[in-house]
Amino acid sequence: MNSSSLLSLQEKVRGPLITADSPDYDTARAVYNGMIDKRPAAVLQVSQVADVIAGVNFARDEGLDIALRGGGHSAPGFGTCDGGLVLDFTNRRGVRVDPSTGTAWSETGATWADFNHATNAFGLATTGGLIGSTGVAGLTLGGGIGYLSRKYGLSCDNLKSADVVTADGKFRHASATENDDLFWALRGGTGNFGVVTSLEFALHPVDVVYGGIAIYQLEHFKAVGQLYRDTIATAPEELGVFLGIHQGPPVPFLPEEYHGRPVAVLVGAWMGQHDEGQRRWQPFLDVAPVAGSFVGPIPYPALNTLFDPMLPKGLQAYWKAEFLPSMTDEVIKLAKHHGETIPSEETANHFYPINGAVHRVAKDATAFPYRDVEFAAVIAGMWENPADNAANIRWVRDYAAALNEHSAGGAYINFMDADDQSRIRDNYSGNYDRLASIKAKYDPDNLFHINQNIKPAA
Repeated sequence: MNSSSLLSLQEKVRGPLITADSPDYDTARAVYNGMIDKRPAAVLQVSQVADVIAGVNFARDEGLDIALRGGGHSAPGFGTCDGGLVLDFTNRRGVRVDPSTGTAWSETGATWADFNHATNAFGLATTGGLIGSTGVAGLTLGGGIGYLSRKYGLSCDNLKSADVVTADGKFRHASATENDDLFWALRGGTGNFGVVTSLEFALHPVDVVYGGIAIYQLEHFKAVGQLYRDTIATAPEELGVFLGIHQGPPVPFLPEEYHGRPVAVLVGAWMGQHDEGQRRWQPFLDVAPVAGSFVGPIPYPALNTLFDPMLPKGLQAYWKAEFLPSMTDEVIKLAKHHGETIPSEETANHFYPINGAVHRVAKDATAFPYRDVEFAAVIAGMWENPADNAANIRWVRDYAAALNEHSAGGAYINFMDADDQSRIRDNYSGNYDRLASIKAKYDPDNLFHINQNIKPAA
């Protein structure tokens, strides 16, 4: 890109246009995954929708790649690119709540910590991520699994409408009654169809919940895993708890002897009455010796930020995932085996339940098709030292290859890495062809391709 072309863009926008000669360029181009080191021609820090329209038109007309960055958490680093234009929503983090209708409107740069802070003031929430710094838009457009999934469905199931700038530079409102095909595709189809500038959500009464975390030595994983599997299959939908493997974190309620050692964890909450929550948690505390626990009344926003201190921006990251029809004894055995060599304090292997309300939505009602599986598994490799990249990536890949043998066929799109494009059709299952047709309508030249890419139908 030459400077005169970029100057022409700067004249059409109000947000800062940061280029390689800007003093804050390195800060502006950095994304959450420290493994990603790309150099865009410019980063446009969006100030309003008019900037988005100008940016999309500019990138399309100049033949530039365009990357979209909301919260910036994309493990593959899809929020940046080499030599192209980044639309960065860092400065657009507003959340507006209407408690009378149980509705919230979120700007694209908002994180779930921003969203939950705004809605909790009214004792309300919707299904969101498990890390406070995760972006609202990115998580929702890929589906959106969280603590409230069993009770209230996925984040995308709670999306009521979205404002979108499509590849032709036009502003569109997408809902069940307006551009309904686009609305269908946005609910699971990620950023393939345009730039989402605002999202409208349904909210639910969620305030202080009863939950937290229980930690066990890994030798007890079989007993913990089997009880968890059997419990979550029939438990009331108010129980939103996931099973995982970590290295013991340096937290006050876990004795130092377990820090850095492989451990099993149960994390989540009961969303109903607290006395009932204590009763629902007790079997988890009795199934095996507890190395450490922190379970009790906790504000919902605090639950959603429990892992934040351990996951700062800049870690190396490499992820894999699978949808599992069930958590068989073989899966539990496999998880324990690979958990014994979990390579870092930040790495997480989680099994999220997606039954309950998620199953009550038809497979073809949204772009997210896996409405009949029990768990979404993620192997989220994260670590500090780039010198450990090869060994840690190998650990993730080896575990993922073994877990794939138990897969339902696809995996949660938000957990896939940059080298998973070959699985895109499987990840959308029977919905892929319809998505490709909608892609051809709204983005026939595949302008929005820096993602888990859905190719326009011919």
